[in-house]
Amino acid sequence: MMLPPTPRVLALREIVAEVRALAPGGRVIVAVDGGGGTADFADDLAVVFRESGVDTHRASVSDFHRPRADRTFFGPETPERYYRDAFDYSTLQRVLLDPFRMGGSTGFQTAAFDEVRDAPLTSRWETSGPDAVLVIDGEFLLRPELRREWNASILLVNAPERAVYEEEARPRAFATILVDASDPLVPVRVPRNEPA
Repeated sequence: MMLPPTPRVLALREIVAEVRALAPGGRVIVAVDGGGGTADFADDLAVVFRESGVDTHRASVSDFHRPRADRTFFGPETPERYYRDAFDYSTLQRVLLDPFRMGGSTGFQTAAFDEVRDAPLTSRWETSGPDAVLVIDGEFLLRPELRREWNASILLVNAPERAVYEEEARPRAFATILVDASDPLVPVRVPRNEPA
């Protein structure tokens, strides 16, 4: 089904075309990073990938939080502690990223933890064919230990990031594509030589 050619859809089609040029086949993982608004953007990006005929899956790093007790074991959660300890990257790697990349009939899990209930989720395994796209969104996806996991990454530059993340990870320098989505109906590509 073709989506109506709104400015948002047209902008997302350009991004999909660029990602497909970078990674034309096989299993492709696209990260949508930013301090806010990543879920809606990633949802719509996934719809546009599907429109192009690609088997597409969605995940969010927010579904890989650590339990609250672990995050606050040494005291209240500060912005730096949140950056360092909020998410369970080893589970993300083990149940989603590694199995998704394997292809074939290997199952993967797009969520592992319910932050609202502060409890693990029941495992729900998915599979896909050899050519598929995973669109994952959330905070801190361009941190040094994750940035090599993505075939392409999109940074929403309009959302303010936590200072510790900006200083340590420099996400703007490592993102494949920069987008200003302050007007969600008309996202605009940001050239690398222009300030956000």
